[in-house]
Amino acid sequence: MRKAYDQQVESITADLVEVTRLVGSAMNRATQALLDADLQLAEAVIDFDAKVDILTSGIDERCFELIALHPGVADLRLLLGAMRISSSLERMGDLAEHVAKQARMRHPRIAAPQAVRATFAEMGGLAEAIVSKTGSVIATQDISLCVDIARHDEEMDRLHRELFTIVLSPAWKYGVEEAIDVTLLSRFYERYADHAVSVSKRVITIITGEPYVAVSLTD
Repeated sequence: MRKAYDQQVESITADLVEVTRLVGSAMNRATQALLDADLQLAEAVIDFDAKVDILTSGIDERCFELIALHPGVADLRLLLGAMRISSSLERMGDLAEHVAKQARMRHPRIAAPQAVRATFAEMGGLAEAIVSKTGSVIATQDISLCVDIARHDEEMDRLHRELFTIVLSPAWKYGVEEAIDVTLLSRFYERYADHAVSVSKRVITIITGEPYVAVSLTD
């Protein structure tokens, strides 16, 4: 029984790592679709989100099964933490989908005006770095990587504030609709990073037993 349980836990961990890869790829492609006004790529990201939903739903079901079938063996902190991690990763996939939908909505125009394109490209790079580190934390349980994740998140927050400053500046010449687009898109990237931080804190709790300190998440 113990061996079967351990194998299932290893399988769940591997699937969580795979989901980080998938949501990382989704945000990378969504950013490309945004910057290039690539409708076909945006549609592909939107359609792909269903795969992430299926995988994360399956992870949750397996965690429930392990709790029910192995009551004397199951590590509740680990399994409940895995379910929380799965939920955050699923939300990261949704946020990548939101970026792609914004790109699709404004096609054939580019949703990110020229004045902010470089900032969104930088945000996309940060999203790629933060989700890569998140996958490594889950796979290796090396919580020292959480410091890097927190640092990337702070940089994403800085870029988020920078975009607000740009759209509120008297020099902004692109109009209200474009300002709203930039504000929404910026928030999607900022929330994506916040969910990655939440995952890293869940891993810390699983490994050390320290209380989870919630990240402020409103979506």
